[in-house]
Amino acid sequence: MIIKAKVRGFICTNAHPTGCAASVSEQIAYVKQQGEIANRPKNVLVIGCSTGYGLASRITSAFAAGASTLGICFEKEPSERKTGTAGWYNTAAFHQQAKNAELYAKTINGDAFSHEIKNQTIDMIKQDFIESGKGKIDLVVYSLASPRRTDPDTGETYMSTLKPVGAPVVSKTFDTSKKIVHEISLETANQDEIDNTIKVMGGEDWQIWIKVLNDAGLLADNCVTSSYTYIGKELTQPIYGKATIGKAKEDLDRASSELNADYSNINLKAYVTSLKAVVTQASSAIPVMPLYISLMYQVMKDEGCHEGVIEQIYGLFNTLLLADNPPVDEDKRLRMDDVETNDEIQGKIKAIWPNVTTENFPELGDYQGYNEDFLKLFGFGFDGVDYEADVEQQVSW
Repeated sequence: MIIKAKVRGFICTNAHPTGCAASVSEQIAYVKQQGEIANRPKNVLVIGCSTGYGLASRITSAFAAGASTLGICFEKEPSERKTGTAGWYNTAAFHQQAKNAELYAKTINGDAFSHEIKNQTIDMIKQDFIESGKGKIDLVVYSLASPRRTDPDTGETYMSTLKPVGAPVVSKTFDTSKKIVHEISLETANQDEIDNTIKVMGGEDWQIWIKVLNDAGLLADNCVTSSYTYIGKELTQPIYGKATIGKAKEDLDRASSELNADYSNINLKAYVTSLKAVVTQASSAIPVMPLYISLMYQVMKDEGCHEGVIEQIYGLFNTLLLADNPPVDEDKRLRMDDVETNDEIQGKIKAIWPNVTTENFPELGDYQGYNEDFLKLFGFGFDGVDYEADVEQQVSW
């Protein structure tokens, strides 16, 4: 099959297996070049392991720490007529690289919110980690990005909503389909929409995962766990921090505090980690973010301080997440977004914001960089990959 990118709006409906493998290889090469991280974890569970920050966490754990990694994801496998998802191909490439490096790596594919997948995970850790002598899990990364969640006890399905809270919002955005800068009006969320978004994207499932792992005796003393978030600043607050997503992210702070209190007997360290804005499958769907990220990319690249996903995660693992007493903000979060959110960088972005139009956007913003990062999420646009070649899309793990 010859595979060309099929982009519809803010999503790409296919993926390229060779390109996804190139993406994984690039990230592995980066962490190897940086060297081993300090305070290396031995046994790592990554919940949401197949794309973005979750994938980078797995790569860093394996190739900068030599850790055994178990991943949880929900990806579609390829068929004779359709490609698999990017996460499927990313995981296949990671498995091959881990095998070549003689590192333990297995992945469970299914709904991480369900009892079934949690039980499968417990059984696999008991068999492959405890009984084999590897030991207990000492790092749990929670990096799910799902638009819906079905409660495994009630069967009720909750849908998240991207709406402001408290007052309607009028702001600029960039329509990636029509290629225009325009204003959007967003109506406020009602309480049900806020509550549903918290159910999907808040801290409840993170807490359930830690409980079932601990009840099964699978968490090591001094185990570290983190859930990833984005906080943002003034330009993104109306649709992020002061919106339904923001309410869900506040719930992560609640969960983090409760986890630290509930599992003090094993000295569990639970952190919410705020990472910088990058192009992900999730962020591309959020109004305002394509414009903001494009302008932010341009400013940070001009200043020589831009970082991508793997740079952020390697830095987090090497300097903050696994340290004995890492610095935290007033809400006890770890912050890897401090360069993006400092006053100097934000001031430069805000100076551009009111003046950007469809006509001058290519000069003021880095949409080319944004678009390249977007396509690379799905394995397209990598140097050295022949996109005219016939490739086998039915790749297995």
